[in-house]
Amino acid sequence: MVFIKKEKVGPGQESVWDYPRPPALRHCDKRVHIILNGEVLADTKTALCILETSHPPTYYLPPADIDMQKLKETSDNSFCEWKGIANYFDIVSNNRELTHVAWAYHKPSTRFIALKDHVAFYAHVMDACYVDDEKVTPQPGNFYGGWVTSNLVGPFKGEPGTMGW
Repeated sequence: MVFIKKEKVGPGQESVWDYPRPPALRHCDKRVHIILNGEVLADTKTALCILETSHPPTYYLPPADIDMQKLKETSDNSFCEWKGIANYFDIVSNNRELTHVAWAYHKPSTRFIALKDHVAFYAHVMDACYVDDEKVTPQPGNFYGGWVTSNLVGPFKGEPGTMGW
């Protein structure tokens, strides 16, 4: 059995180990924006986020606040036991194609119906992703889509020593 040593929570911080399982869906009251190839790809004040034990939040943006002309839906998908089937997107921007860099749930489970057609992005592929004015750090491992901000403490799933729990 692997035991995870939670990092100490300081003033104004929260531990991702205190997030719920199954995950919780929350409205985000902060500005969330994404820069790719020096251009704004998305900018919203109406993002949704998923909070799940051991993960930094994953932000889902409404399509109306994304330059959807740059996204190309693929036939690839994956299954989440909580949210349902995720469909993936490639991005074509300035003659650059990035594969599997975003995903959405077109038919999410009832509990997560608010996520319908909102799009989440892998931060490690973008030039920059921001929550308010803070540039986020991608969740370790490049598999998960969480965004790490300075108010979070881990360790985060994907870091060495967090697998196998």
